[in-house]
Amino acid sequence: MTLERREKLKEKMTNEYTYTKRQQIFLRYTFAILVDLTVLNLFDEYWDKVSIYPFSTSLFTAIVLQTLLIITMRIEHRVADYFKNKPGMRPKIMRWLSAWAILFASKLIILEIVNYLFGEKVKFNGAYHGVIAFIVVILAMVIAEKLVSKIFNSLASSSLK
Repeated sequence: MTLERREKLKEKMTNEYTYTKRQQIFLRYTFAILVDLTVLNLFDEYWDKVSIYPFSTSLFTAIVLQTLLIITMRIEHRVADYFKNKPGMRPKIMRWLSAWAILFASKLIILEIVNYLFGEKVKFNGAYHGVIAFIVVILAMVIAEKLVSKIFNSLASSSLK
């Protein structure tokens, strides 16, 4: 094999697994939506507090939830960054309180948006008009996303190349 051919092959192998930033974002959110879709449908199937019908509605719900959760996290991080570099205990307390308030209030807003968009097709039942069931589902979605992300990242450092 010539040196030139070897270099082309090496370049091809290197570029085969190189993704642009836009491709990485697409992959990240596609996986997150698919994980959310799976979690939503598992809750729909196995927990009577969650009802989503039909399947296409659960897909659109997963997309909406992922989008709104991203927006919520960006807002929370901006507020946290505002308090992060300020000295003293008060900014630390305000950072924690504001994060908690944003994350909790956002769940109520997101639930209302889901109710508005999908009406009777998506129902969260139970305590506090379904708020508890909705928060449980959101927490399960976030945990599942983190778990899939950890598995994916661990495969990058695996010796099974």
